[in-house]
Amino acid sequence: MFVSCADRIGELGSRAPMVTRTGGFAAFVVLTVVIFWAPLSTLIRFSFQEEHYSHIILVPAVSAVLLLYEGRKVFAQVETSWKAGVGLLAAGALFGWCGLAYAGSPSENDRLFITTSSVVLMWIGGFVLCFGLRAVRAGLFPVLFLVLMVPLPDPLLNAVVFSLQTGSAEVSHALFQLIGVPVFRTGFELALPGLTIEVAKECSGIRSSLALLFTSLLAGHLLLRSAGRKTALALITVPLLMIKNGIRIVTLSTLAIYADPSFLTGKLHSEGGFVFFLLALAVLAPVLWFLQRAEASH
Repeated sequence: MFVSCADRIGELGSRAPMVTRTGGFAAFVVLTVVIFWAPLSTLIRFSFQEEHYSHIILVPAVSAVLLLYEGRKVFAQVETSWKAGVGLLAAGALFGWCGLAYAGSPSENDRLFITTSSVVLMWIGGFVLCFGLRAVRAGLFPVLFLVLMVPLPDPLLNAVVFSLQTGSAEVSHALFQLIGVPVFRTGFELALPGLTIEVAKECSGIRSSLALLFTSLLAGHLLLRSAGRKTALALITVPLLMIKNGIRIVTLSTLAIYADPSFLTGKLHSEGGFVFFLLALAVLAPVLWFLQRAEASH
């Protein structure tokens, strides 16, 4: 019985040593970085300049660390998955080409969405090609975590910012009423004694919100086992984002009214996001503890 060329190649590929597979995947990643260096360098620059990009530079590093940390499980059974790997590679290249060719006149943000999506899809395809589908299933979270590297396209980004604005304004209005500060709300404007503030896009807290969601996903993956409880932790984080923003707005405004108006322009306003991020983590910690206890009881 004759063995076809394709079968022989597949057999040799499945027996390739781990060092060869890892080296091949690393070389492929370097090659894609060289080819897509122009958009990737822009993405890195924006990560240091734009608040809704600030988490992106950490994503590939976190994904790589998680793969190494879970390496015994992820790479327990490796193989060469030609069809799936090449298919994903082709899909990534096709998405990038069609996106840039037929998207009309996309904004720079949308162009980065297209090219980064293409790169991430090709990286996943390269991983599948070098290590196989079983490795992907075993390391599904760190592999899919790379998707967080993709910038949100303009329509979705605007919708997220608008939702955060709306939720923050609602929470702020409710908190002012709760603590007895007279307030009248018109849309995103809150009229207070001697002060009128607007919950602008800059007040949406998109940077700390993405960081909190980022942290919640990691904590759920590392500290919880059940997919349902991991999802619950992520869902609980969503209203917490708006509560955190509302507390920040109310704190700064109350201090400006009753202590010193400079609180609206001081360091607590411009650099105090980390303080309220820690406050949100302090609220999230007992929720995580409760989910862990519930999981242990089962």
